[in-house]
Amino acid sequence: MSGLPLQGVRIVDVTVIWGGPYATQLLADWGAEVIRVESRRHFAPLTRGTVARPPKASQTRDRVIPQGTYCDRDPGERPWNRFVYFNTHARNKLSMTVDLTKPEGKDIFRRLVRESDVFIENNALEVVEKWGWTYEALRQIKPDIIVANMPSLGLTGPYKYYRMRGFELECLAGHSLLRGYTDRDPTTLTESYHCDAVSGVCAALAIVMALLHRRTTGQGLHVEVAQAESLIPQLGQAVMDYTMNQRVQTTLGNRDPAAAPCGCYRCQGEEKWINITITTDDEWQALCRAMGHPAWSQEERFSDGLSRWRNQEELDRRIEEWTGQHDHDALMFKLQEVGVPAGAVLDSGDCFADPQLKERGFFERLTQVDCGTHLYPGLSWKMSKTPNRLRLPPCCLGEHNEYVYKEVLGVSDEEYARLEAGGHIGMDYVPEIP
Repeated sequence: MSGLPLQGVRIVDVTVIWGGPYATQLLADWGAEVIRVESRRHFAPLTRGTVARPPKASQTRDRVIPQGTYCDRDPGERPWNRFVYFNTHARNKLSMTVDLTKPEGKDIFRRLVRESDVFIENNALEVVEKWGWTYEALRQIKPDIIVANMPSLGLTGPYKYYRMRGFELECLAGHSLLRGYTDRDPTTLTESYHCDAVSGVCAALAIVMALLHRRTTGQGLHVEVAQAESLIPQLGQAVMDYTMNQRVQTTLGNRDPAAAPCGCYRCQGEEKWINITITTDDEWQALCRAMGHPAWSQEERFSDGLSRWRNQEELDRRIEEWTGQHDHDALMFKLQEVGVPAGAVLDSGDCFADPQLKERGFFERLTQVDCGTHLYPGLSWKMSKTPNRLRLPPCCLGEHNEYVYKEVLGVSDEEYARLEAGGHIGMDYVPEIP
């Protein structure tokens, strides 16, 4: 689609899993030409799948494969193109393959960098140094290149070589302790990857700022997005409570230090819930009216915000006796109409059926050759002067080799055939990779 803000910007992408790929998704959505540089000889777990060729059985003695992570719960002939996790962030991108372990592969990579504007990665620092993906190395290839590194904890400091994924970063940044349940220890937590989403947004924003800097100065720029440092500011209330009051916030569960009642309450049906958050006496009185002014709501222990906060256990029990008699979606509208902040807890099926998202056309239909046709989450924002939509389905491994090699790099048909015979070019992982 012509006229998008980032049209004409070419990005070399060697990102993995989610944080980095989410950054390039946001950039690709708005016109950047994102070229994923991949290898047929190296499989990155959790990026294009759990393993390259998972068994069709749901599990074996030594390996559990979550079949639900593949389209139709079937790995198919090319599982790396059917991995749901990869497909969530791979739309609007291109994929080329090259073997960077060979001298000619390294030369191809350098040629691609020279033809590009941005390089981005979110690998471990040892990997970055091994392959020469530092700003110092890449600016020797292209002086005005913008390099975005997304280390877990930073490129400097005593922890710079620590390897972490999203869940570990959540724990280190303090998020995991805050979001647990008050009656359980941290070992019961499910995994959360908010850090990946946050760092992806931060990296995309920083790259756009770097592009503006280069447009005004003609100079390249090094962007460093330490993923943990992207997350900690979002925990500002807990952080500043310590710096200002020397108080360490602990597990909150579904509660809030400044609200009562504040919780997630069971409704009619299996696993149907509603969130209610009361911060003022007026909201409390509105909730009492909606509940029919039960006698218990008039007790002294619930008469003001501080009293309600001190008696949340009993308050939650009483409220859930009432919410359990109602449909979560209908109750949300009923409470909102009388001024009570409330929201139904939606599962993925509820989201696809949601009338608000339907009316706005949020989900868009894409067809990918190995997955078929499905609805995908749409753009994260709209721009009044720049109409936009999803343009390309999730890229298959090596799908755009001919374009990248022949049009971007100017490789001849003869050289292309030689590189193909040499194992650089293809759409399948080599048989040696299980």
